[in-house]
Amino acid sequence: MATINIKPLFDNVLVKPLQSEEKLPSGIVLPDSAKEKPQVGQVMAVGAGSVNEKGVKTEMVVRVGQKVMYKKWGGNEVKVNGEEWMIVEQKDILAVVE
Repeated sequence: MATINIKPLFDNVLVKPLQSEEKLPSGIVLPDSAKEKPQVGQVMAVGAGSVNEKGVKTEMVVRVGQKVMYKKWGGNEVKVNGEEWMIVEQKDILAVVE
């Protein structure tokens, strides 16, 4: 597997979505078309932060390796080594999952 060399700019975060359960508790297996996109993923890279209109720097709260929950609608899908990952703004990350 090739080394990933993606460095998000400003307050953007590169997130690798974690796979959701493919089988319901009843044993029914869901086809890909019926599955919702996951909203939990692992932070793979973070930008350096941004500067607001008053010149104050926004610090990055999330770190590489953390598991996060992000907004369902938002961000941009990108292909990394054939997988669909997300680039989201830090403000679209709702929580750190521990």
